[in-house]
Amino acid sequence: MSVTAPQTMSLVSHDQNLTPKQKTEDLMLELIENFGKDEVEEAVKYLHYRNPTPLPKNEKKGKPILYVFRHGETSDNFNMLFSGWRDVNITEKGKKQALALANKLAKKDIDMLICSDQIRSIETMKLAMSKNTKGKNLEIIKEPRIKERRYGDWEGQSKLKMLLTHPESKEQRRDFDFVPPNGESMAMVEGRVLAFLREILPLMRKHNVNVALSCHGNSIRAIRKKYEGLTNEQAAHIETILGEDYAAYYVG
Repeated sequence: MSVTAPQTMSLVSHDQNLTPKQKTEDLMLELIENFGKDEVEEAVKYLHYRNPTPLPKNEKKGKPILYVFRHGETSDNFNMLFSGWRDVNITEKGKKQALALANKLAKKDIDMLICSDQIRSIETMKLAMSKNTKGKNLEIIKEPRIKERRYGDWEGQSKLKMLLTHPESKEQRRDFDFVPPNGESMAMVEGRVLAFLREILPLMRKHNVNVALSCHGNSIRAIRKKYEGLTNEQAAHIETILGEDYAAYYVG
């Protein structure tokens, strides 16, 4: 597929004192003026549409099990911004999502905690383990290879504005091999995630341990592709719920 990446764009207001929410509200007014209310509302519906693919739980065979979950909601998620390698905290809603996950993981026998080196992943892991007697006392290992896809020049930009001004970005975002300017494709993310798995899986089998993995929407795609037998196209289009649930893969 031959595509041209749209150039970067700024939010309507350059006032650094505005909050992300205020910037988003200003941007909405500008876009409604330029594109009309109906078109903007349709674009918002598309970006907010969520049809999460059910997360498999293959726990019956016992250890070793890889527990995988996505971080809770962040302000970038709420404001429809490309996060990538930006370091943003989870919101109050994100904390509630992680605590709902904590209830589901409370009685799991977890021996090792691994998350990306991004704060949203770390915060989610701490809350997700807060009700697990063993897990809440384990050291959290930070692994950069499972961090989010790097969106390069798109990071911090509005998904809504890009969708309206560059309609081709809708297709580009779900092209497994598309590389945003100075960023990564999903295929590139898959490469580093699989390299990590090639190291951790033999250790899990050797020592018979369960591992909890807190990561991101795109790094999870690579894991789900491997264990759920997905094609590139399927992996590019699956949605993993924010924070609230987990996948469990038997890796023995």
